[in-house]
Amino acid sequence: MSAAPSASLHPDWIVPAWPVPPTVRAFITTRAGGVSRGPWSAGDGGGMNLGLGSDVPADVLANRARLASLLPGAPCWLRQVHGSVVVDAAAAPADMAADAAIAVRPRAVCCVLVADCLPVLLADAQGRGVGVAHAGWRGLAGGVIQNSVAALRQAIGDPGARILAYLGPAIGPAHFEVGAEVLAAMRQSLPQADAAFVATGPAKFHADLFALARQALAQVQVPGTAVSGGAWCTASDRARFFSFRRDGVTGRHAAVIWLDA
Repeated sequence: MSAAPSASLHPDWIVPAWPVPPTVRAFITTRAGGVSRGPWSAGDGGGMNLGLGSDVPADVLANRARLASLLPGAPCWLRQVHGSVVVDAAAAPADMAADAAIAVRPRAVCCVLVADCLPVLLADAQGRGVGVAHAGWRGLAGGVIQNSVAALRQAIGDPGARILAYLGPAIGPAHFEVGAEVLAAMRQSLPQADAAFVATGPAKFHADLFALARQALAQVQVPGTAVSGGAWCTASDRARFFSFRRDGVTGRHAAVIWLDA
């Protein structure tokens, strides 16, 4: 089971419980523990909004500095575009357009920002590499999870590497209503996609991102027994999580992962 990073994390943040080697370090922030105010605050305290483009820029930068102080190096910040491109966190240029990162070099920090979209943490069972994917419905339909697993195995140099996955907080199926175009897009890459949709009205469905992610992982030989997490809904827990679908104006959490040695 992964251990918490050595520095002190906010007690509300999520340290994954998954059967990875102790050199694999990861955590996911929540809305607590920062300095953001107004819509980005956390109850009576400051909010940990890490997304630039909304909020007071100085507050977001202060939050990012707080995050960086808990990491072994600067995170690989991506310009996320809801696509399926995967980069090497140790080599990617700043602000590269991508939605996933992998690393085999120790202390290279993979990072994605999320609110309702699903962060998928990945780790080689032998501790040779890690990764993280930003998986909203567009990324899921485009194969960002499959691409991330393939890129991690390629970087490790082992096409049969056993990969473990952890599903972080995302909008739950009871709150994620979508149109028929989302189901149609998922069917293109996930033949069992229909099982993750429940009709709510004419051409309207509730979509289960966690179930779709498990289907995508299974396609690249990451079975259900190797997948942990998937227990938190961002939309239903206002006190703990940001949610664009719920609030419109929202912040971003960070999911980070790296190899300690």
